[in-house]
Amino acid sequence: MGQALGERLLSEQQNLVIYNRSPDNTQKLQQQGASVATSAQQALSDSQFCLLFLSDANAINTVLDDIPHHLFEGKTLIQMGTIAPDESRAIEQRILALDGQYLECPVLGSLPEAQSGTLILMAAGEQHVYDHCLPLLHLVGNMPQYFGSTGQASTVKLAMNQLIAGLTSSFALSLALVEKEQVNIEQFMSVVRDSALYAPTFDKKLDRMLSGDFTKPNFPTKHLAKDTQLFLTVAKRLGLETCALAGIDQLLNKTLDLGLAETDYSAVYAGIHAGKTAK
Repeated sequence: MGQALGERLLSEQQNLVIYNRSPDNTQKLQQQGASVATSAQQALSDSQFCLLFLSDANAINTVLDDIPHHLFEGKTLIQMGTIAPDESRAIEQRILALDGQYLECPVLGSLPEAQSGTLILMAAGEQHVYDHCLPLLHLVGNMPQYFGSTGQASTVKLAMNQLIAGLTSSFALSLALVEKEQVNIEQFMSVVRDSALYAPTFDKKLDRMLSGDFTKPNFPTKHLAKDTQLFLTVAKRLGLETCALAGIDQLLNKTLDLGLAETDYSAVYAGIHAGKTAK
């Protein structure tokens, strides 16, 4: 996602400084005109806005740990990954204590949306920080939505990713059933499309599931598994019943056990065909 968003910003003639803990991952953007920083410290020092695309809160804090405190002063950090609301609020307090600015702005969409500037953006934080970031946000999303205080956008993002897990897993199980019973798949899909139950993601994942080709993922299975675990943790703390999602979590873990962590999350279809969870 960071790669695709970088391409978008470069296409909009933005000056882009990039840093990746795996230097080989910077080559493509460098060839397209981005400047490569050799450290997180340099990346922040050379930038007005710092967009964070990291896997989880631990990764974010690890990167921030390597930056001298005085460099945060006057800088605006925009956190665009999927983390828990409390984690986001803690990072905000860390940045504010160093006289920086913080905005959480997780995104919904995949690589094509990032490259075309049509990501769905969910922002939260101090209003003046959001207003300050808005021109930049408009370059990567059509209509950024402001939810209020920090943690609100992270909550919405978790809720959306739980829907991704639920919709994909439910569709995969129904598809596996009709395939096993040798029902005509297109006839089944015709019924689905004409019903109130239809979601466009069903058609987006249909060919992958039937062909078993889960390569070139827009969103890897390992990340959906991580976000599902994160949702379970937050929901349990809030006293919500999570038994339905716990079953999907088991399915995702089974899919990871099949060696499909780096593949598209539609690989849950393979997990369903793998049979019962080992005890």
